[in-house]
Parts: sequence; C-alpha cells; structure tokens
Amino acid sequence: MREPQSITVNDDERMIPTWSIVAASLAFVVVEYYFWFIAPTQRHHPASALGFRIYFNLTWGFLVSLYFLMLGYVSKDAPRRAMSTRFWMMICFVMPAGIGAVLYFLLRQPEVSRCPACGAFVLSDFHFCPQCNYQLTASCGNCFRTVRATDQFCTRCGHDLATDQTPARLRVLDH
Repeated sequence: MREPQSITVNDDERMIPTWSIVAASLAFVVVEYYFWFIAPTQRHHPASALGFRIYFNLTWGFLVSLYFLMLGYVSKDAPRRAMSTRFWMMICFVMPAGIGAVLYFLLRQPEVSRCPACGAFVLSDFHFCPQCNYQLTASCGNCFRTVRATDQFCTRCGHDLATDQTPARLRVLDH
C-alpha cells in the first residue's frame, strides 16, 4: 500500500490548490477572449442572438474552468486515499467531457489514516486496527455497524449499546 498524505480537518477548505484556481481563471479569460474577439470575426452573428451568445460564451468559460478545478481537486484528494496522483490526473485530463472525473469518483478508495496506538495505516471505515486491535470508532457489539457516541441503541439492529464494552474515549460521558 502506498503511503498516504494526510490532510487535517482544518485543511479541507484547501482541497483545490492555488495553481488550479489560477489555471481555471486564466482558462476562463482565454475562452471568453476567443468567443468575444476571435470567433465573431470568422462568421456573421445577428444582433438578435446576443442573449444566446452571452449564455453560450459564459457556459463554455465556466465548463473549462471547472475542468481545471477538478484536476486540482484530484491532485489533492488522490494522495489522501493512497492513490496514484499522476495516473488519475492523466485519466481526468485525457478522458473527454469529464468522464475521467466520474471514473475517479466512482473508483476512489476510502481515506487512509494512521492508528493512534501503533501508527499502522487504516481505512476510514475500519472499526478496529488490523495490527493492534485498537478500537478506532464506536460500533454496535451485535451487528458491528458504526454508531454515534450519543446513541443508546443501534439504529440497525436495536441492540442496547450500554451493554457493550465501548472504551470511555469513544463514549460521550453524561454530565
């Protein structure tokens, strides 16, 4: 397994890198320049179609910008999931009409983090560390599905969670 890059909760708003925002802005300006200054000299455009032309120009500008923002998001999200950044950026760049991005979101792996006890890499949906058996999340002792720390009963099977041996660090203490 590749070693994932970790991004803390406070860094989530920075999932789109600056280079991607700059590239998206530049792409928008270039598309608008093309449609307003270069393309009109090639054909005759009637004045009655101005509303459609504005809509068409802005739509293409936003789509091209969105393409670059999506590439930036993939460049930051793939390392968090221990996936190949270069491979997925190439797929997203080469596949037409956003098909690469759809493939990425359909096939991406869960986020990877470290076990607080032993430091092993664990997937975000693990309840226990596979290396040291450290309980990572609160789970039902009957069906082993994830439960919230404030739940009294399992929402899936109705099991009384008070009878489970959940560690105190995963329980919300009543005050």
